[in-house]
Amino acid sequence: MRSQAAVSISESQFRDIDQGIANDVVSRIEESVDWLQEAPQRELSQLGNGIPCSHVETNTAISVVIPVFNERNTVAKVIERVASLQIDKQIVLVDDGSTDGTQQILSSYIGRKGFEVILHPHNQGKGAALKSGFQRARGEVVIVQDADLEYDPNDILRVVAPILEGRSDVVYGSRYLANSVQDPSVIHRLGNWLLTQFSNWMTCNRLTDMETCYKAIRRDILQSIDIEQRRFGFEPEITAKLARRGHRIFEVPISYQSRSWKDGKKIGFKDLINTLWCIVRYRFS
Repeated sequence: MRSQAAVSISESQFRDIDQGIANDVVSRIEESVDWLQEAPQRELSQLGNGIPCSHVETNTAISVVIPVFNERNTVAKVIERVASLQIDKQIVLVDDGSTDGTQQILSSYIGRKGFEVILHPHNQGKGAALKSGFQRARGEVVIVQDADLEYDPNDILRVVAPILEGRSDVVYGSRYLANSVQDPSVIHRLGNWLLTQFSNWMTCNRLTDMETCYKAIRRDILQSIDIEQRRFGFEPEITAKLARRGHRIFEVPISYQSRSWKDGKKIGFKDLINTLWCIVRYRFS
């Protein structure tokens, strides 16, 4: 009975929080999706057909960095979906010491046009994998894609578009901006909200989803930042360092299909504590 009461209270409280969040971010929702409503259809069509905007100066419009660790059941599908995007791109695959056969799947892409494959000899963490991938990126814009199908690669064009159109230098794809309850876990939503609000307080950002995978950043900016965190501390670290440099982070809504720890989710309690520490640490260092 005690545990049921606790769950009931937390859900009730979180509904109130959800309503508060919804009221608080209405103006940001309108701002963030405004570019979709106002942009001429011709511009969006060009993005979809792989025609880079006039100010794209590199040979490749975007680099999609995919860090992978033990995702043999989903990684091939993710790669296929990213590869099907109709835009000039480089796909950077980073295997972080997988032991379940994932490394063999990624090895099959070595030498293929448009692919860069990096194989870590042992597991070092998501942050370390991303750092390796960022160093090999050559697109004007770099975006991160997870390998577990929680994030739909079709949203990549939506996230990178404000940068390619010259509207922003940094864009985050928010899971909660337009539909806060598409993540069915009350605990996960509450935890993400608390971390994001704490990060906002420390950085003066106004984000709805600091922990999102979809972070798109101009390559010259990203490669000028030294990534120190080797695990999931990358998210608060990069957010704080971008804020300290004065970069305004634009948000656009994205879709999300959450998976459970039983399905292989890798973030644990230690990562939560480290995230809190990183939010404070990189605010002042």
